[in-house]
Amino acid sequence: MSKPKLLFIGRYIVTDPKICHGKPTFRGTRVLVSDVLEQVGNGVAWETIIEEWNGNITRDAITEAVQLASQALLKHADEFILQPATA
Repeated sequence: MSKPKLLFIGRYIVTDPKICHGKPTFRGTRVLVSDVLEQVGNGVAWETIIEEWNGNITRDAITEAVQLASQALLKHADEFILQPATA
C-alpha cells in the first residue's frame, strides 16, 4: 500500500496529508484554498485577501484557485443539482 504524498494540483495549490489533513492549500502555507474562495465569493477585494493573509498568497494564486474551482464546477455540475427546474 502506497503512502499518501504531496500532490501538486496546480502551480500554487497543493495537497499534503501532513498539512491541514490533506485539504488543498496554497503551496508553502497553511492557507486553505476553500477559505480564500469563500472570501472571493463574499466579494472581498483580492488585494484585501492578500493583505489579510499577510502576503502569503498572490493574485496569481487566487486566480488559479478561481480557475480550478470553475473547472471543477463545470465538470461536476450535475452533482450539485438541488432539484430539477420546472418549466
